[in-house]
Amino acid sequence: MKRVYLDNAASTPIRKEVLKVMINTLKYSPGNPSSMQHSYGRDARSILEESRVCIAKNIKASPSEIIFTSGGTEANNLVLRSSILDLGIKHIISSKLEHPSVLQTILDLSVRHKISVSFVSNNEKGILDFNNMEEMLKKNIWKKTLVSLMYANNEIGNLLEVNQVFFLCKKYNAYFHSDTIQVIGNIPINMEESSFDFATASAHKFYGPKGIGFAFIRSDILKKMKPFITGGVQEHGIRSGTENIYGISGLSEALRLSYCNFSSHIKKIQNLKYYCISELKKIIPNVIFNGLSCSPDKSIPSILNFLFPTKKDYLFYFHLDLMGVSVSKGSSCNSSNQKVSHVIQSIITNKYLLNQTMPIRISFGIFNEKKDVDLLIKALRKIRN
Repeated sequence: MKRVYLDNAASTPIRKEVLKVMINTLKYSPGNPSSMQHSYGRDARSILEESRVCIAKNIKASPSEIIFTSGGTEANNLVLRSSILDLGIKHIISSKLEHPSVLQTILDLSVRHKISVSFVSNNEKGILDFNNMEEMLKKNIWKKTLVSLMYANNEIGNLLEVNQVFFLCKKYNAYFHSDTIQVIGNIPINMEESSFDFATASAHKFYGPKGIGFAFIRSDILKKMKPFITGGVQEHGIRSGTENIYGISGLSEALRLSYCNFSSHIKKIQNLKYYCISELKKIIPNVIFNGLSCSPDKSIPSILNFLFPTKKDYLFYFHLDLMGVSVSKGSSCNSSNQKVSHVIQSIITNKYLLNQTMPIRISFGIFNEKKDVDLLIKALRKIRN
């Protein structure tokens, strides 16, 4: 049976070039990068630092501002927890549309450290109210504040108006952390020209290996931070433990390749998205797209989220899988929860509508083709009939 994978926002297939780099690292670089007294260790150290330089070059950052982690969730935890413990943050501003690794961490910090938390309001399209955000900043101006808002929403694809956030954070002297996990490796990003204080990335979102990611932390902030994981001096003393050299080399190669062919890849993904929107409208004339996912300018090209008209059936996605189509209802980190995702609940207040539809997140990748969309449409038409 022909199968189609349309869940790239959860994890992308690994590129063959990346796999080759990783295998070579595993085969020929057995040393510990902290064992500088012999050539094997120095070789591993060379791979580590060359990868760091390559990553920094691709996002226009300094190599010293890249801290390797086990992935995006750890990177978000590193930023949020260290901000409270080391930077004296007493107030966090976020939104109810964030990834669980941000929302659950903020909740934990609010309980453990008695910090205040404010959530920026949003409308039915998931657009944040920046007047509301400014009111929160102004009201808590006497508290040291961290703003944590994702650049591209992992469920509905909305792109944050980052320049608005940059302006407000600068005006009220607040730190800005952005979960950029759906962006880095998929959209060009320039840290020299932006005002991010922190940003996070995960390799398996841009055709690299799982279990490796990084946090971008401005050098002046990094100097104020204490160890997040103790027991060694790795990663500027912030994250102790022997580095995942083969994962790091794979991350570096995946990021390099993503930005080498960015224009052609993004055009292909955009065309697939437009084609899918057109085909969905044929079988569901009044199809409701969630958030701004159908907007070419205000959403990330890879994500399309819509409501499929059918009665509640928690085996719905399983039925699609049996027909050879792999999609999701939202964040894979919350997949065990049978409820509609917190993001969809935050933007759709009509309970009747939620009970009569199933949300579907389609996320395209560079290995998808037009025929994959055709198979999806065929499966949806069969279910509807």
